Amino acid sequence: MQGTLPHFIQEPEDAYIVKSNPIKLHCRATPALQIFFKCNGEWVHQNEHFSQEYKDLKTGLKVREVMINVSRQQVEDFHGPEDYWCLCVAWSHLGTSKSRKATVRIAYLRKNFEQDPQGKEVPINMMIVLHCRPPEGVPVAEVEWLKNEELLSSLTDDNIDTRADYNLIINKARLSDSGNYTCLASNIVAKRRSATATVIVFVNGGWSLWTEWSPCNVPCGRGVQKRSRTCTNPAPLNGGSFCEGMSVQKITCNALCPIDGSWDEWSEWTLCSSQCEKQRSRECNSPAPRHRGKMCEGTGEATENCTDGLCTQSMDSSNDVALYSGLGTGIIAVAILVIAIMLYRKNHSEYGVDVIDSSALTGGLQSFNFKTTRQGNPLLLNSSMQPDLTVGQTYSTPVCFQDSTDKELFDPLPDIKVKVQSSFMVSLGVAERAEFHANTSAETFPRDMSWVYSNTADRPKQGLLTLNGPFSTGKEQLRINSVIGHPGGRLVVPNTGVSLLVPHGAVAENMSWEMYMVINQGEASVQSLEGCEILLGPEVMYAPPGLDLACPVAMTIAHCAEVDTENWNIQLKRKTQDSKWEEVMSVEEDSTSCYCLMDSTSCHLLLDQPGSYALVGEPLRQAAVKRLKLAVFGSMEAGSMSYSLRVYCVDDTPHAFQGVVAAEKTRGGQLLEEPKMLPFQANTFSLQVSIQDVPQFLWSIKPFTTCQEFSFPQVWCSNQQPLHCAFSLERYSPATTQLSCKISVRQVKGQEQILQVYTAVAETEKESVPVCMQTDCTITSQTGPKAFKIPLSIRQRICATFDTANAKGKDWQLLAQQLHLDRNLGYFAKQRSPSAVILSLWEARHQDTADLDSLASALEQIGKIHYKSSPKDQDEPQSDCNHIQAGSVCGTARVTNQESGLYRMKEKRGSEN
Repeated sequence: MQGTLPHFIQEPEDAYIVKSNPIKLHCRATPALQIFFKCNGEWVHQNEHFSQEYKDLKTGLKVREVMINVSRQQVEDFHGPEDYWCLCVAWSHLGTSKSRKATVRIAYLRKNFEQDPQGKEVPINMMIVLHCRPPEGVPVAEVEWLKNEELLSSLTDDNIDTRADYNLIINKARLSDSGNYTCLASNIVAKRRSATATVIVFVNGGWSLWTEWSPCNVPCGRGVQKRSRTCTNPAPLNGGSFCEGMSVQKITCNALCPIDGSWDEWSEWTLCSSQCEKQRSRECNSPAPRHRGKMCEGTGEATENCTDGLCTQSMDSSNDVALYSGLGTGIIAVAILVIAIMLYRKNHSEYGVDVIDSSALTGGLQSFNFKTTRQGNPLLLNSSMQPDLTVGQTYSTPVCFQDSTDKELFDPLPDIKVKVQSSFMVSLGVAERAEFHANTSAETFPRDMSWVYSNTADRPKQGLLTLNGPFSTGKEQLRINSVIGHPGGRLVVPNTGVSLLVPHGAVAENMSWEMYMVINQGEASVQSLEGCEILLGPEVMYAPPGLDLACPVAMTIAHCAEVDTENWNIQLKRKTQDSKWEEVMSVEEDSTSCYCLMDSTSCHLLLDQPGSYALVGEPLRQAAVKRLKLAVFGSMEAGSMSYSLRVYCVDDTPHAFQGVVAAEKTRGGQLLEEPKMLPFQANTFSLQVSIQDVPQFLWSIKPFTTCQEFSFPQVWCSNQQPLHCAFSLERYSPATTQLSCKISVRQVKGQEQILQVYTAVAETEKESVPVCMQTDCTITSQTGPKAFKIPLSIRQRICATFDTANAKGKDWQLLAQQLHLDRNLGYFAKQRSPSAVILSLWEARHQDTADLDSLASALEQIGKIHYKSSPKDQDEPQSDCNHIQAGSVCGTARVTNQESGLYRMKEKRGSEN
């Protein structure tokens, strides 16, 4: 081996200087007399070499090993065209050998990633690619991926690939792939973490299969069938989009109308039989009953004696005894009945009037008749003499909240006087003015006029309020009644947005009905609703059940929905005898059974049948909105330094808010800010109530109570029941007499309202803020002309003009169009007087404005349209207008405004008021 060139057993390796630590380069060769390092083309000084020589035990050859140190400073001071490098040169007797070049570099890893991964929202089963470019470094950094701080590996999950150019690839996104992803870069110097990328795998909603078509909703004629589907196949998850399209489909249907059977002609009489009888018959086939029609009433056979009674048969003595015994018993029974009636009339003669009340037999209030006048009786109710309403005890219903000096909860209500007599008597009517007797106790109130608000002070106060939830004001009923006859009338439940208009002529002449209207405040209505349905207003009943009217009544119910047919399915429902709800109609559909007109805050209904009605809504999309009314009340706790703020969230209807007012009245609460409206969306997010900007140096509040929350179901399904939460503040000094703060009410991912509170908190301050905000605060019922805005004479002329169609198109349809009531014209067409029903609907819609200008303008516009459409007839008399004279709407283009019936209508109405 001595005759060979040196052979390198170990050559110098590439090295990296970490921080300031020098690196060592090693070189071993055999056979070698000398080994020296050469760096960057220059020999390294001999003194910098560390060398040793030893004998290899396996081969017996001498091995020489050399080592040098390279410092960071040496590398930094080198400025060549390439990296710092070193190699070994070994000598032997035959020559030299050179090793490979070993580069020496300073190791580093920069802090900032060249590309951070970005968060994504992807649908399920789609590919996910998260890009990552690590920071610049020497040596090049290696990349790993973390999910929720746990290392990912493609070896354990075939769905993940982490080998593709630093990127993370998820081939098919799964719900379990949602999480926080981090790119981790590392080399011999350091480790670096990228920004966290949040990946959300969502599921878009999909429709289920359609249900079967429902039966036709009417038993006869044109109706509606519907079917539905739900967004549950699959249901949207992790913010996935809701299903597009309608959840309910409706089609028209035609149900075969029942045909009642009718009798055919009688057949000829048969010959006289041995029993001295002849017979004849008839059949029920003119027509025969079809499609669930009724069978003919009566008998199909008739028998008659054919000998004028000359054919007789003998009777034995036992039959004679039975006959005479029956006659005697009947005579005795009649005598007892006559005596009982005479005693009853004698006991009730002091009332001066006999009232035949069929409610004792039918269980409800029916029409009543009055007998002939007794001599000298001053209280008879007939067409020529009005009842004396000043006799007997009177009662005026308190319905309006006022801040009065006598601390009464309500102000008296004028225009109502009820005669308090036995339970078998009825109220006698409505007076022009009535007196309020302050000393009348609650126990003397007639049962049918007792209001839930009228005895608020006497009710137990416990249980009225529940922290962070709904509170109940009891299950009492709001009820108002009045006797209404042929002139018609109006019932109004004050401060609730609920009223009933009975048109003129709805009640037959010489007939009167005691009509009443009730707002049900119980929970039965809510419990019987189906699916996602909620009450949009109070449940209202008008009665009596056997009411027989010639034309529909107009009922107005306030609601809390932001009306949008794309987001809501709003229905009118009626309660059945078994307390279940049945659909009457959908508000966006046409119906001939009733009429529904939706305004922004009220629903106006034309109804033919008495019963309990409610407006029910089902949200079709998350964009559906119902209005909430927000109010803040405050009161000082007696004998303490604490002040209580109570924030209420209630459906934005007058009836629901009055429940809050009644409860706060019992607590002595003050309304601290004008109530505000908050749109609440059906997006499943909760409602948060927080108190802000409380002066910390004057007031203290318990920790962790500054923000409270209602869940979405609590708010959305409150069904006219108020929700409330309370904040308890304590002042540091009795000298603090002012409180200022803000109440923030916001829906998560929705809208926000701010209630600004600035109030005095003196303990002596007990009077509450007046909260009577309704224009109908003191009116509960009106009868006759005062109940209507359109004078009767003008109303009759309008009906006479428009109910008769003519070739020029001036009929009731044009009237409906000008009054913006030209929807569902089929309902008006079936009425005996379409124009009268249209005017009744207009009356109900404009009951609060008391302005006839809109009606006058519409009629004037009709006159202009008619005048322009027939210029050739300008000089010809208008036959359909002559009978109205100056009261007509037809002559507006040819007469002055002072002579026009349009202005006479307004002038006449003004004189009556």
